[in-house]
Amino acid sequence: MNQPSHDAGLFDHCPWLFAGQASEEQRAAQEQRQERLLAGPGEVRLGEGCFVAETAAVHPYVLHLGDRSYIAAHAYVTDAIRTGADCTVNPFTVVRGTVTLGDGVRIGAHSSLLGFNHGSAPDLPVHQQPVTSRGITVGDDVWIGSHVVVVDGVTIGDHCVIGAGAVVTKDLPAWSVAAGNPARRLRDRREPRGAQRRLGPEAAEQRRGLAGPEAIAGERWGLAGSEAVAGERWGLAGSEAVAGERRGLDRPEALAEELQAFAGDARVQVADLLDRSWRPDSGRYADRPGAEPTVRAHCDAVEIADLLLGDVPAHLPAPEHVERLRASQDPATGLVPEFGAPAPLPGPAGVPDGDPAYHVLCVGYALDLLGSSFAHPVHTVRTTTADRLVRQLGALPWTDRAWHAGAWVDSWATAAHWNLRAGGEGAAPGALEALFGWLHTHADPWTGMWGSPTREAGRLQMVNGYYRLTRGSFAQFGLPVPYAERVIDTVLDHARDPRHFAPGRQNACNVLDVIHPLWLCARQSTHRGEEARAWAARQLAAALRRWHPGRGFGFGPTPDGTGPGREPGLQGTEMWLAIIWLLADVLGLADVLGYRPRGIHRPEPAPAGKA
Repeated sequence: MNQPSHDAGLFDHCPWLFAGQASEEQRAAQEQRQERLLAGPGEVRLGEGCFVAETAAVHPYVLHLGDRSYIAAHAYVTDAIRTGADCTVNPFTVVRGTVTLGDGVRIGAHSSLLGFNHGSAPDLPVHQQPVTSRGITVGDDVWIGSHVVVVDGVTIGDHCVIGAGAVVTKDLPAWSVAAGNPARRLRDRREPRGAQRRLGPEAAEQRRGLAGPEAIAGERWGLAGSEAVAGERWGLAGSEAVAGERRGLDRPEALAEELQAFAGDARVQVADLLDRSWRPDSGRYADRPGAEPTVRAHCDAVEIADLLLGDVPAHLPAPEHVERLRASQDPATGLVPEFGAPAPLPGPAGVPDGDPAYHVLCVGYALDLLGSSFAHPVHTVRTTTADRLVRQLGALPWTDRAWHAGAWVDSWATAAHWNLRAGGEGAAPGALEALFGWLHTHADPWTGMWGSPTREAGRLQMVNGYYRLTRGSFAQFGLPVPYAERVIDTVLDHARDPRHFAPGRQNACNVLDVIHPLWLCARQSTHRGEEARAWAARQLAAALRRWHPGRGFGFGPTPDGTGPGREPGLQGTEMWLAIIWLLADVLGLADVLGYRPRGIHRPEPAPAGKA
């Protein structure tokens, strides 16, 4: 839930929201806060896009903040502090003495970096002991969890992750994952998670003896607390993401090895994944244990089996899969209701809201993968005239619900495609031409998209709607999109919105709705290609770590708490497998996966002509 824009305390505690949500008055107040620091005693340099909370106690004699770095509420910062770009000092954190941070350092709340010390000689009372300072140095791309203490004289190498509650008393080499009191190195962060468990019981026992129970607990339950688990599993930002960018752009061979290993593991485990969603009592598929069987779940199972096995799910023979999916179509309308629901009523121009709209996509493509097709045309679209279609396009909620509008276009255009594949007319004469004419003349030349940003969600609705709309129209029919370079600008700007891409907030829909437009527009323009590849590398590194062995992928967190959420299931697995392919293809690494989407997320235009 978004906080009121007048709540200044929100930004003090969540400064990552400031850039996207602050009012002009709040921006002016922040400028005054920074001007006071610059005018005060000491050497102060503040980069672009920095934020310093009003409630933070900031009294250094040297303060250098790199671009986009921030100091949050009630932090206590003194002495000589120098940071690179994209560093965060979170609420209630203490940074004192001589402390130097590289780029991309995240320091969790209530942590202390103490770059000074008191002597302890027995001949003087403690309060009279001399103060010494060897300083603390932290490298690039480091994640320090909540309630961590780092003592004077310590150097933390690049790419390290420090678990919540750790006390770091000795240097840590680059790529260390460390936890415990005192902190111990548990593994190399480049090492696949769980690799040690595959070494056998002796190695596991040795590991327990060396690392101690608190270290094992730190590794098992989240090296930087629950928010860190969410950040690694769902986040775009943070150390894992930066490392992903470097592996993808600077060390593509390492990322290629990870992709190959992931795809191999997924193929071995896909049978278990499908088994957990099969309901032998009803002979149907559910998204995940505890969920009701759905039409979409059956289609997701078909797509996943095709991707990873090149075959059909083993619970039914191929002809039975075909028969059940074809029988789900209502012959009068050509639409597909949910199991047990009445036949859907047509919408104003053929496609209604709800499940039947998506079933046009998922059932049609599942049948296509099975070498079949719908038993009947989608009559409600076949009879749509150009006039009716144009009126409906104008009536769609582009201003505040662009995703809904784009999804409607996707369903209508896909239904027209299936009608053409069946050998008939897609819609009434001139309707398809009217669709593309309307889309070309109504695309915003400044954003390349349809719809507008909203106060509550920024560009989310607009970008999500763009993916759905172009998937079913321009991409499916093999046509170039208008204003490709402006689309890339809009999408990359959206991908930096912390409301949707901060750790713990991402889901499959939001990532797919960024990577597909970037991938699609890259076929027309090289504009900002390096930035798109960097984003793809970060996302790919994070996505590969979301796989749950034998259970697949979870969809991810949703703002309203509805939907499949984090629990692994068929929908999340089908979507993330396609996302991983798109991300890898942007990086030129898709071939190592050994699979290529052929259904809803196929990269090529869908074949025309009779099925």
